[in-house]
Amino acid sequence: MRAVNLLAVFVIAPFLGLWLACNSFTGYAQDLLLPVERVNIPLHALEKSLTLLEQEMGAVKAQADEQKTKYEEHEQSLSSLTEQASQQKTMSDQIYEERILAMLGSPVKVHKSSRVEIKVFKLEELGYRGYIAKVKLFNPKAFKVVLAKDTLGQKETTLEAVKRTGALLGINGGGFYTEMREGKPYSVHIGNVVINGKLITPFNAYPGNLCFAGVNRSGGVIGGIMSKKEQLMALNPWQGVSFIPVLIKGGAIHPIPAEWAKTNQPRTILGEYANGDLIMIVVDGRQADWSSGVTLERLIEKLVELGVKEAYNLDGGGSSAFVYGGKVLNKPSDGKLRPVVTNIVVMP
Repeated sequence: MRAVNLLAVFVIAPFLGLWLACNSFTGYAQDLLLPVERVNIPLHALEKSLTLLEQEMGAVKAQADEQKTKYEEHEQSLSSLTEQASQQKTMSDQIYEERILAMLGSPVKVHKSSRVEIKVFKLEELGYRGYIAKVKLFNPKAFKVVLAKDTLGQKETTLEAVKRTGALLGINGGGFYTEMREGKPYSVHIGNVVINGKLITPFNAYPGNLCFAGVNRSGGVIGGIMSKKEQLMALNPWQGVSFIPVLIKGGAIHPIPAEWAKTNQPRTILGEYANGDLIMIVVDGRQADWSSGVTLERLIEKLVELGVKEAYNLDGGGSSAFVYGGKVLNKPSDGKLRPVVTNIVVMP
């Protein structure tokens, strides 16, 4: 009987163990169950937050789209205003040009290229005659100061300088004198000369009343009496020569030294209109049957009448020369061209 009971125990034991294991696992499984009621609350809150975020992003996008539209409208408005301003400037330039031409008359010579526009006019006033060139510099490098034979101490005529450089227009430049060096004549420019942005000799302020006249790297006329090199270089000079006196600066007439004011002489002038066009004038003189010359006072009156805002007197007298297209248009007072140290030329 005892053996039977033991056998029964051995037979039942595995099933009993399995039952106990399952019963224990059920308890653990109860602990592993997710608290659905509690999870549903944060999920709902998250969904609500996402919905609010989407709404906010939508509002931001709508605002960004609105700002983009306004920006595009603003850009179109600016573009339109710029175009209108450009058109108005063009019209203003055309009106100004027409006014200038109305005062100068019909040009006798016209040239236009990608670098420059040149219009040449006859100047015929009571008692004096000459020529005027109105020059638009599209490229400032078309305007050049030329040293005679590209060598210090030398001289050449304006016609020689024009032909040698291949220029279209030429007038004489700054003042000079000739001295003897080692038994030979040596011609010296007065004041300061700038070629291609550099002084060709050390800065010279002597005698203190000479004015520099030329153009800067943008092609605008610059000038004035310079006592220091720094003053001159601050103007960013590109080309220029020296003589006397200043006639008009910044639209204001400068007083003329008494010894220069009331004498009729041949004249050479470099100036500028308010629109940036250059004006180059040569007046003949010392020829009663042709042109007696003009005083600087009277010439200033003419410049003001023409609307010139900047003007400087260059070397005159027998040096005054106006060359265009390889021909001398004016009548030099010496009966022929005088060799000079510097010339101003304009390339075609």
